[in-house]
Amino acid sequence: MNRLALGIDIGSSGVRASAVDRDGRLVAEAKAALPEPDRADGMIRTAAADWWEAVATCLAGIPKERVAAVAVDGTSGTLLLCAADGTPLSAARRYDDAGSAAHAARIRELAPAESAAHGATSPAARLLDLQALHPDAAMALHQADWVVGRLTGRFGVSDDNNALKTGWDPVARTWPDWLDGLGIARRLLPQVLEPGEVVGPALPELGFAKGAVVVAGTTDGCASFLATGADQPGDGVTALGTTLTLKLLSDRPVFDPAAGVYSHRLLGMWLAGGASNTGGAALLRFFTGEQMRAMEPGLDPAHPTGLDFWPLAGKGERFPVADPAMESRHEPRPAEDVRFFQALLEGVASVEQRAYRRLAELGAPKLRSVRTVGGGAANRAWTRIRQNLLGVPMLPPASEQASYGTALLARRAL
Repeated sequence: MNRLALGIDIGSSGVRASAVDRDGRLVAEAKAALPEPDRADGMIRTAAADWWEAVATCLAGIPKERVAAVAVDGTSGTLLLCAADGTPLSAARRYDDAGSAAHAARIRELAPAESAAHGATSPAARLLDLQALHPDAAMALHQADWVVGRLTGRFGVSDDNNALKTGWDPVARTWPDWLDGLGIARRLLPQVLEPGEVVGPALPELGFAKGAVVVAGTTDGCASFLATGADQPGDGVTALGTTLTLKLLSDRPVFDPAAGVYSHRLLGMWLAGGASNTGGAALLRFFTGEQMRAMEPGLDPAHPTGLDFWPLAGKGERFPVADPAMESRHEPRPAEDVRFFQALLEGVASVEQRAYRRLAELGAPKLRSVRTVGGGAANRAWTRIRQNLLGVPMLPPASEQASYGTALLARRAL
């Protein structure tokens, strides 16, 4: 029997499962919707029972008897408190819940600048409030951690990626002392494994193949990177969506706290990345999607406009420079719309080039290839513009589904 690896992606609006064979070929997929979260009192809550119901629906559509390895990814920072047997003590508070932002200043005082625990939506801040509400809690779990517990019966285990924003130090691989100063109850913090490390055998009653194991998973963002097939130092993935987001696989961790750059431990290496405020939203200031599609045949990548644009959706930039006062640079405007459009695309591509160069300046390897995801990937002329600037192969992504990337992570255990 050809054994399969299963990836389960717990997203914001639904759950998706992908099963792949040893060669990474997709064999089966299933998906299920999640209910809308509860938005009240400035918080965003979601029920863990809904996650499991959706997972069970997906498992019913997969040839489970062939599955020998399973991994789970979840939304980064979604957190809940549980009893010793994994029973949730209340609804989870979601990754984008800023209801505990009052603790951000204290975290800023205590946490090192390169920690990913900073910000209004910090799960470390939410954990402070949750532990006050549930003083008898046995453990704090992230979304993927809890589902892994349901698959194995072993609760209290996390992974380097999901634990990162709660304060985990990925370089020292420890829960740092500043969390004690913040008032986090150390007994609540899960054991942290490397993504892909075996957590334990899957529960027999789930119907997987004999001897099936569950491995430590990752976040949805890291899973989406893995899904593209990027797996070597210098492999980059650019997301051309509302904003420009890029990630680069590195042989060492790199950090630039001022620009929001930090590193995930992944595949025995490091995944560094950053996000710019340029991108699709900046283009939509000037043209509709329909207008941009109509102008695409008129683009001429072989003849650059020579205009040095840096289009932004609004005031301020994050990366590759951190400048909250930066204004969009999109003048002088050429008389021809198609030429103006090309100059804007060249501007976004130039920001991308600067961003990868900045990661290299921080210590990451030189860019060797780029895979592109997001709506902008469909514009072939834009791809040629970007390749002319970046000077590396532009490779097609194997997939854009996070569940596929998580399946590839599970495959390492086959």
